[in-house]
Amino acid sequence: MRICIGFPRGKIFARLQDTPTAQALIAALPIDSTASTWGEEVYFATPVSAELETTAREVVDPGTLCFWVQGNSLALPYGRTPASREDECRLVTSVNILGEVEGDPRELEKIRDGDEVQVTAA
Repeated sequence: MRICIGFPRGKIFARLQDTPTAQALIAALPIDSTASTWGEEVYFATPVSAELETTAREVVDPGTLCFWVQGNSLALPYGRTPASREDECRLVTSVNILGEVEGDPRELEKIRDGDEVQVTAA
């Protein structure tokens, strides 16, 4: 399954894995939210709630589509965050892995704090 994340200066696509959290996200589409940023990470609230999955982790590759369980939010890291050590993408806590952004994850730099975002099926 693919999703589209639209924002004022563009859109990106992501491919989802078949996980319980990804299925819950798909069932909740479409989602309208407001973006927040934390270093080189964009995150935003969703109506989805989930439990931490066995594959959850704190350090991910740039462009990994993550679900922050404690915040019921999608998290999209594309570089260093305030929690990073050296050049890693480290999130504030372990997150569920949903999939990955297609193309260059640096496109996420175009999303600003406070931007409206829409997540739809692609």
